[in-house]
Amino acid sequence: MSRSASGAKMIALLEMIKFSHTVFAFPFALMGVVLASMVSGALPGAGQIFWICLAMVGARSGAMAFNRLLDARIDAKNPRTAGRHIPAGKVSRLEGWGFTLASFALLVLAAWMLNPLCFALSPVAIFFLLLYSFCKRFTALAHVVLGLCLAAAPIGAWIALRGDLGWPVISLGPAVLFWVAGFDIFYALQDLDYDREAGLHSIPARLGAHRSIRLVRVFHFLMVLLLLPLLLLPGLGWIYFCGVLAVCALLLYEHSLVKPEDLSRLDAAFFNMNGYISLVIFGFTLLDALI
Repeated sequence: MSRSASGAKMIALLEMIKFSHTVFAFPFALMGVVLASMVSGALPGAGQIFWICLAMVGARSGAMAFNRLLDARIDAKNPRTAGRHIPAGKVSRLEGWGFTLASFALLVLAAWMLNPLCFALSPVAIFFLLLYSFCKRFTALAHVVLGLCLAAAPIGAWIALRGDLGWPVISLGPAVLFWVAGFDIFYALQDLDYDREAGLHSIPARLGAHRSIRLVRVFHFLMVLLLLPLLLLPGLGWIYFCGVLAVCALLLYEHSLVKPEDLSRLDAAFFNMNGYISLVIFGFTLLDALI
């Protein structure tokens, strides 16, 4: 394969896993780094940050690639997803499996380079990353499982630096869980009718659009509540609190974009607002810690 063809294939693989959506979890992993550093009173090494970032990339890339492989037949039957890379023939199953295995190998390598606890927990992380892809076949709680997977980002970063668990990240992890579960329910509204016809499980398929949106409001309210205890951490104060208020404003705007009878602005609510939310809360946390 020529260099240009290899580059085009890599671009197709990155598009397949929506690599740009890494922005959702990445800032929270870095937020875990900031919190762990504040508690330890020491800055992380460049090598630690490097391997934390590679672990994040490997975990998310492997999980998304596996999801696309497992759901290829389902995607091919759904008009909204029929153009995805594997059903459309842009990426072969063999290429998808190779990318999946390489990504998870990167996760395990990064965990091994960080510390023994991270390495020991890496199979547990992979188990839950794989589990999510099966969930829609037997439970409507797939959104919660996805939230659990992304909640591991700040928790994993904390463990990478400290080798233990502490209350700040135990509060932040569930906040991420409820945030992710909420916006994933929003995203699943697009496939409400198809999921019911295909016998797939999701909260929108089970509860309907109106009740699902009300549940997302509860989840995102819980997210904000779980961000507030971090104010007790020495070093975080009014700047961090302003970040929480900004997150509240972004969540309110996100919810204003999603109506049961009008999902035309769902993409903006899903990608733009949630990308801003993760970047804003990390940015304000970092700024407060530095100042």
